[in-house]
Amino acid sequence: RCVEVFYIYFRAGRVEEPYVSITKKRQMPKDGYSEEIEKEVGQAEGKLCTHRSAFSRASVIQAFLGSAPQLTLQLYICVLQQEITAARSIFMVLSLLSIVYGALRCNILAIKIKYDDYDISVKPAAYLCIFMWRSFEIATRVTVLVLFSSVLQIWILPVVLVNFFGFFFYPWILFWQSKSPFPENIEKALSRVGTTIVLCLLTFLYAGINMFCWSAVQVKLNDPDLINKSQNWYRLTVYYMLRFIENAFLLLMWYIYKTDVYLYVCAPLLVLQLLISYCMAVLFMLVFYQFCHPCKKLFSSSISEGLLSCFKFLCFICKPPTSTILTDKAEVKCPGNTDEARSSSKTIDSQKAISHQSVSSNA
Repeated sequence: RCVEVFYIYFRAGRVEEPYVSITKKRQMPKDGYSEEIEKEVGQAEGKLCTHRSAFSRASVIQAFLGSAPQLTLQLYICVLQQEITAARSIFMVLSLLSIVYGALRCNILAIKIKYDDYDISVKPAAYLCIFMWRSFEIATRVTVLVLFSSVLQIWILPVVLVNFFGFFFYPWILFWQSKSPFPENIEKALSRVGTTIVLCLLTFLYAGINMFCWSAVQVKLNDPDLINKSQNWYRLTVYYMLRFIENAFLLLMWYIYKTDVYLYVCAPLLVLQLLISYCMAVLFMLVFYQFCHPCKKLFSSSISEGLLSCFKFLCFICKPPTSTILTDKAEVKCPGNTDEARSSSKTIDSQKAISHQSVSSNA
């Protein structure tokens, strides 16, 4: 692909192309209106766009199926040997940058797939927010997994397997619940077995991404494009809440069972730093979706409204029912009411006795 890209790039413009294709894109709505723009795309430009999309997908695959396990392994070796060499630190930094770049490309791919009808331009502030968001999230996740595996080597296996197979089977469970027919239009040359293998590889990559960070591209097997194009704030909130609880639990287990390897490490400070780092990742994510997302005008509801609705829902759950409050108040007021009734009856009886005495004395 690289050779073909350079060949097409240097030959572009020298030979007149026999035909061009016309694409239609809509602009972002301004004051409630969005214009449709037609653009001519030549054969060379179309092939370059195809290769660029393939490079983006390959960077995502390489990041989460290559660099992420490599970074985890290298950091684990450094922790056990209690030293970081210059060569190993360089490779770990390159692996981290590769994972962050793959996650960034995954975010951009998700935006372009969901809003394919619009002409999208991503600003530098959006790239910066995504970079900071993914850097804090991935670095914290890898560090937590390494710390836990360094003291409980056997128990890291069920943690990894539960995470991986949970995300692997989740799209299939939704597909079976929908009772949709088996997708046949992925590739005409593929048989039913080949289509199943392709879908398994897709969900395998999806599980590998969600092991380390939130997958911006949500797999939906009953959709013709295999991608869920709706913006689900509820699923995003649940993922980050569960991931934060899991990271805190793994850090707690590491703090309880830490060995002499961490004799010169301030364990409470390290736990606090990792939890704050994950909160920083969530903060940059909120800033991106609220202010820097290129298609935020197309959202049916903003991230702030989604969080507000989640908080209202939690407050509604924590709030006791109104019927019990009214019954409690009634029970509290009843003794007071009886006392008042008794006192009023006593005053009436005393008034009657006084009037009777006055009548008898007059008589």
